Amino acid sequence: MTILSTERLHLTELHTEDAAFIFRLVNSPGWLANIGDRNVRNLTDAVRYMQNGPMQGYADHGFGLWAMRLRSDNTPIGLCGLIRRPGLEDVDLGYALLPDYERQGYAFESASATLAFARQTLGIARIVAITLPSNQGSIRLLEKLGMQLEKTIRLPNEDVDLLQFGV
Repeated sequence: MTILSTERLHLTELHTEDAAFIFRLVNSPGWLANIGDRNVRNLTDAVRYMQNGPMQGYADHGFGLWAMRLRSDNTPIGLCGLIRRPGLEDVDLGYALLPDYERQGYAFESASATLAFARQTLGIARIVAITLPSNQGSIRLLEKLGMQLEKTIRLPNEDVDLLQFGV
């Protein structure tokens, strides 16, 4: 199901047929360096990741991470969406792209549309985003979205400090 559309993208719910795409994405160098290893080693693991993460979010909250698909041919190129994370009081904006689609404005386009959708359609007034202090690309994007650095946090059961931005 298409959740929202932009000039170049459709954001859609994930389905088990997206397992190969998810496998590639969560094992890409950028994901592993900036988000972390999710122990997705095969397509079965990819389905489990979707079911226990994004799909569970759809069922529990009416939102989650959505597939970013090119409008031109429906190719999945990344994820963008909203997440309820343990340790965060507010809804978290998340995004990631396959390497071939980075630095082309897709993350800004999808994140801007997601923020507008969250406010206007879902009625979510406050949204945060977290990132590693070393992820300068993500920091620049969050600032471009109008988010401001609020604090350094550590999520439950994690051993790394993250920057929290808010809008």
